Amino acid sequence: MSTHHTAIVCPGQGSQRPGMLAALPELESFDRLLDAAEALSGLELRTIASIGADEDLADTRVAQPLLYLADWAWGTTLLECGLRPTAVAGHSLGEFAALTLAGVFSVEAGLELVVERSQLMSVAAASLNGGMAAVLGMEPSAVAEAVREIEGVWVANDNAPGQIVISGTDEGLEAATATLTEAGARRVVRLAVSGPFHSPLMSPAADSFAELLRGAQLSDARIPVVQNTCPEMTTDAEAVRENLIGQIVSPVRWTETMLTLTSEGPVTMIEAGPGNVLSGLARRVEGVTARAVEDTEIESILLEVS
Repeated sequence: MSTHHTAIVCPGQGSQRPGMLAALPELESFDRLLDAAEALSGLELRTIASIGADEDLADTRVAQPLLYLADWAWGTTLLECGLRPTAVAGHSLGEFAALTLAGVFSVEAGLELVVERSQLMSVAAASLNGGMAAVLGMEPSAVAEAVREIEGVWVANDNAPGQIVISGTDEGLEAATATLTEAGARRVVRLAVSGPFHSPLMSPAADSFAELLRGAQLSDARIPVVQNTCPEMTTDAEAVRENLIGQIVSPVRWTETMLTLTSEGPVTMIEAGPGNVLSGLARRVEGVTARAVEDTEIESILLEVS
């Protein structure tokens, strides 16, 4: 019997990197899904993932389908190896992989949603000069207060204690960087994303995607899910749908997500996807032990949580 709970968590944009597909576990269906992703997106995703530069991978039309499939592949492998998580969650784009693992929609249906999401977000971002930046060393309330009067800037992600992400126009982010530095931020770092995501600037994409989601077939989750916009455990398909509808323009409440995962006791959070971004954030939250599948043998993870 497990002495504590386990959760599969899936990373989002920012975790992509050149060569990211090379480390994936072998799944019979992966090549077929990657073919489908290339057909849906009209992009040579294999080539970009293999030899593309960082800026090529930062294109949201590229990053989203690649990360979705990579997260799904790692998560599926964990499940097939016998892991029985008590919950799943994903950071922004990663939420779609988590919902697929929980059986809310098929991997193919999730891929179609993700590609459409990426294209809508790309179109919206192309009309804007904007992006996102991580603010290190300040509390969420202090960041929110500092940027409150700056036009075109919003708090986008509460990633962990001491790491908040803001989103907005280039001009707004430049002004916010100066203000936040003066207010005591240790650093303000621009992120490798192609637009001001999780801000009201993305409303055109969110409105179009909402129509798609309202017509999508969703099932109740087989594993409880904790979502970005409402970090409470649920299995209800309609609750999942409503939470997804607001996700593109709403903050990612990741600190609260991790706290929800610990609500019934200590949790081992297993990061299913490229890199270890979420594992790094988890070190700042009491009650969370994190393991990244790229850094740890799956057999070791299973032994640890058994």
